[in-house]
Order: sequence, then structure tokens, then C-alpha cells
Amino acid sequence: MNLLSSVSQFQQLKQLITRFMMTYKFALDEMETKIEILKEEFQMLHDYNPIEHTKSRLKSPESIMNKLVRKNLEISLPSIKNNIRDIAGLRITCSFIKDIYLISEMLKRQSDLKVLEVKDYIKNPKPNGYKSLHMLIEVPVFLSDRVEHVCIEVQIRTIAMDFWASLEHKIFYKYNAAVPEGLLQELKAAADSVTALDRQMERLHMEMGEIKGDNVIDAEEQLRMLQIDNQQFNIPIALLEMIGDKPDN
Repeated sequence: MNLLSSVSQFQQLKQLITRFMMTYKFALDEMETKIEILKEEFQMLHDYNPIEHTKSRLKSPESIMNKLVRKNLEISLPSIKNNIRDIAGLRITCSFIKDIYLISEMLKRQSDLKVLEVKDYIKNPKPNGYKSLHMLIEVPVFLSDRVEHVCIEVQIRTIAMDFWASLEHKIFYKYNAAVPEGLLQELKAAADSVTALDRQMERLHMEMGEIKGDNVIDAEEQLRMLQIDNQQFNIPIALLEMIGDKPDN
């Protein structure tokens, strides 16, 4: 094989891998758009937003190949698609534990998404204390010549759970997974403290909601104001009355 044909073949393979990885990137883009829509809906229609922030990531081709080798799997694109289901990852951080299940139910109801698997590490924590809700979700990606159904891993957790998981990851990286037993026990105790904190903050939030409910002020002018994005609108009383007089279809 001469140099020219070798370069040409390499370019074709690179383009094939690039196209493959881009489908996962597009799947993450779609999911982040869905989450952003939910965030905006909550901000406009509800008293608080359960979604604090999101973070996405793609596994590197090197990391994917290493995982195939560790699992003794065939190194090919079909093998990657069928066996490596966490190439694309999306982490959703929430305020409270109940928000985790609220968001997961919202995602389950979206007709274009297919939930392949759910692992509840909140009700059933890992032995080290790790807590999170994991979902494998199949997302349709509409390309120029076809539709690809791409699997992404969605992790939903509270701020406190996320802080613990980040610290645990740093400790295991520092000790190269050989963490001293005493430190492991402290990490488990910290995970229990995180659970207690989550429950306490959720209880306080519910109490605040009850107090707010007892002190609702009927401000007609405020009710007539509507803000969408950076635009503010005044809702005519006549429109409210006309809509209110019509039964729901």
C-alpha cells in the first residue's frame, strides 16, 4: 500500500469515527434542549426550579477502546454501539430528592424517548455510599440521510449527592483506587450525612411552602403581568374572563 492510499484510507476511517461520535454529541444536544425547556417552564409557571444545572460529557475514543479491551469485546463500531452504553453522559443536578423522581417521570413521558434501564442508587445505595438515579435513554437523532437511535446515560442527583460523588472520585484518583480502609469508612459516614442533610433541606422547603401558602396576597396587577424571555406583556382582563368562561376541551 503506497503512502497516498494509506492517507486516503486513514481519512475515511477518521471521517467514519467522527460521524459516529457526532451522533452521540447530537443526542446530548437534544437532551440538553429538553432539560432547558423544562427549566424555563418551571421558572415561568412555578415557584421554584427543581433543576439546578446540567453537565454533559463524551467518552474519548481512547477510553472507549480501553473499555472494549477490558471487556474482551470486538473492536468495531457496531460492537461499541451495542456494548458501550455510557459514551454520552448527562448529569442533572437537583435541589431535592423528590425533584429527582419528578424529572425522571417527565423524561419517561416524552414520547420520542425510550427508557432502556433505570438503576436507583438512592433507594439502593452502592456499598461505598454512592447515591444517584441512573437512566439509560435512547434518543432519536435526525441526520441528513437517516435516523440514528443513540443511547445516553442520564444521572440525576441532588447538589449534596453531587458534592459527595465529586469528592469520592478525587480521592480514588489520588490513591489509584487503593483507598485506605479508614478513609473508606469516613466516606461512607459522609454519605449518610449527605442523606440526612437532603432530608432536612427538603423538610424545610416543604415548611416554607406551607408558610407561603398561608400568606398569599391577591395582587391583581401582578397576576395580569406575563413575562416570557425578556418580553413583558399585560394580560387584558377581558381575555382572562373570556378564557375562564369557556370549558376546557
